[in-house]
Amino acid sequence: IGCPRPFFPPPGHWLGSASSDWLMRRCPAPSGYFCFWVRGRAPEEERIWLFNFFFIYCIIDFPSADLIPPGVCNLLNPSNIYANNEVNLAEVDIYGFDYDYTLALYSNALDAMIYDTARDFLVKHYKYPEGISKYEYIPNFTARGLHYDIQKGLLMKIDAFHYIQLGTVYRGLKPVPDEEVMELYGGTNHVPLHQVSGFYGKGPKMKQYMDVFSIPEMTLLAAANDYFITNDIEYDPVHLYKDVSEAIGMVHIKGYMYKWIMQDLEKYILRGDETYAVLDRLASHGKKLFLITNSPFSFVDKGMKYMVGKDWREFFDVVIVQADKPHFFNDCVKPFRRLDSNGDLQWDKIKSLDKGQIYKQGNLFDFLRLTGWRGSKVLYFGDHLYSDLADLMLRHGWRTGAIVPELEVETRVVNTEQYAQSLTWLQALTGLLERMQMHKDPESKKVLEDWLKEREELRAVTKNLFNPQFGSIFRTCHNPTYFSRRLCRFSDLYMASISCLLNYDLSYTFYPRRTPLQHEAPLWMDQLCTGCMKTPFLEEMAHL
Repeated sequence: IGCPRPFFPPPGHWLGSASSDWLMRRCPAPSGYFCFWVRGRAPEEERIWLFNFFFIYCIIDFPSADLIPPGVCNLLNPSNIYANNEVNLAEVDIYGFDYDYTLALYSNALDAMIYDTARDFLVKHYKYPEGISKYEYIPNFTARGLHYDIQKGLLMKIDAFHYIQLGTVYRGLKPVPDEEVMELYGGTNHVPLHQVSGFYGKGPKMKQYMDVFSIPEMTLLAAANDYFITNDIEYDPVHLYKDVSEAIGMVHIKGYMYKWIMQDLEKYILRGDETYAVLDRLASHGKKLFLITNSPFSFVDKGMKYMVGKDWREFFDVVIVQADKPHFFNDCVKPFRRLDSNGDLQWDKIKSLDKGQIYKQGNLFDFLRLTGWRGSKVLYFGDHLYSDLADLMLRHGWRTGAIVPELEVETRVVNTEQYAQSLTWLQALTGLLERMQMHKDPESKKVLEDWLKEREELRAVTKNLFNPQFGSIFRTCHNPTYFSRRLCRFSDLYMASISCLLNYDLSYTFYPRRTPLQHEAPLWMDQLCTGCMKTPFLEEMAHL
């Protein structure tokens, strides 16, 4: 077979199975070619595995759809709903919703407005240098789920095992070299549990940014840090973090964001017709609906009228605004207050939660007492894993659905041939490294070093397909991200938008993939990868 790559092992060397039941020897061949023969009791599956790896290794330089496992490209539909846990919609009688980034999806223009206004707050009200005003918003510089080291002023991606993904650490707008990262964290890229393990994503030294609204805040932190570093101005990163957080908060507290959206609903609100379709379908099938949001009634009312119509409240059995989540879900201090049709507070004691009324604040314990809606017959959707979903799943047994708008973009990347080919070879190369690492002669070590280098290059390629700075929000190389781990822990289902519900019957059961544990054999088709033994009948099933 023609082979343009350095091949391993050198002629005359033997490869063997772990049990030494078989041996394979590379025979001498002209430059650019290799041949081999097997003796002993090599199982047919292992011989096929070896030949497939060597064949892929030698022809991978030449793009070919034949290298990609069956059905990989275009396998994922951005409108799919993905299951972390088995959920039977026939058992769900009550559907609850957050408002922002759940019922109402917003355009990217909102991020730039939030950034610009908070940046101006820093300069005008916090007296930061005028030079920061020159930093324009950078779309897609950051990504949801990143961690920020408050004391060091570093933005980074951390995996599910608390390891920093090297190559994704930024001080300001510039990457920090891997060697410096290791030095900053005491010779390791591991972040101790106590620094990041706060239940709502904030430890004593780290803050995790979990919602879509946090994108402008991370970008402003990066820009402000960059200004001080570039101009060699001494500053305290802790003070900067606090001031940027407060400046972003002022955009919400002073109502700027609400005003922008209400003044130009068409510019900022996306796909409102789909929201109407979801609510109409659920209500027409006799499902009870409720809304719990932190946003004020006037804002929600204007947006819902735009998306659903002036009678939008008829869809909902309970509407709660300015709920103060996550405190709404974990304390019983604030009582419910009723609002009149003008949005003014009333003083009557709340003895029931009635359809057609608007309630403010309150708490989940009174909500459960007054409605009786408990357990797995309730499915609540929200975009913030901590504020919207964590308490409901872990403490109250509700079903939860996470809204992850980034899924649409990431799915498009995963469906590309470039990604499929890169990942296919990355998996194959990893399998080669795992099986061939026992050879210690100098020539073999050199080949292994070349493979390791190529593996790192492939990892960088796949990362950059998603986001050049931080990669996918779901993976750090081969491990899940910290965000992905929380997504699996706090949500039964996740999807790009609630409109994905329109693709499923309301008696549909979502079954999670049986992800094999490390000690289990992947005997089901959707878990097979290039590095796995071939299972012919499963290959045939892939075409059904």
